[in-house]
Amino acid sequence: MDQDKSKLDHVNVALENLAQAKPTHTRRAVCKMAAVTGIALPFSVLAQPANRKRPQVGDSLVFDEGEHKGQTVNASLLQLNQAPISAFAKDPIDGTVRDGSRLNRVMVMRLDPQDLSEATLKNAAQGVIAYSAVCTHTGCDVTNWKQDELRMACPCHESEFDVQDVGKVKSGPAPRPLAMLPLEDVGGELKVAA
Repeated sequence: MDQDKSKLDHVNVALENLAQAKPTHTRRAVCKMAAVTGIALPFSVLAQPANRKRPQVGDSLVFDEGEHKGQTVNASLLQLNQAPISAFAKDPIDGTVRDGSRLNRVMVMRLDPQDLSEATLKNAAQGVIAYSAVCTHTGCDVTNWKQDELRMACPCHESEFDVQDVGKVKSGPAPRPLAMLPLEDVGGELKVAA
């Protein structure tokens, strides 16, 4: 009976030691590990290539279509009141064209500065303005041009945008104006201002 009691005491002591011992994988340690691997890895995996980054202050613009494709956009290459031409921002340091996302495409045009609203004029350079090519309704490309009214129009659901007045919606289901890319004149060259 003493042997049984001794064995029972050993088992009880072992159970007490086990209960008091700190496990190597505590809940806190597991949570920390999950946070590090669950957040740090995606940030490195999701780092955007340079051509997908949004336009940056100081970027120039380059034509994406037409006879001047690949050339830097400047006012002299744009006819007054002509249909908008698509363009992308270009990093002035390494020359990366930010054409890796359709969301980076802007439509550039030159209008008479006297015809622009005050807010539009603040974001224009030499009468050149740039609007997002993505409709605020369902994200279609805004490619149509209504020459008589000087309006950009979406071919999907016929929203129309007033390019002379900060891209305000003039008709159609679009809930918001087109996003405007502010431009500035830096020594005769058009640059992204903000």
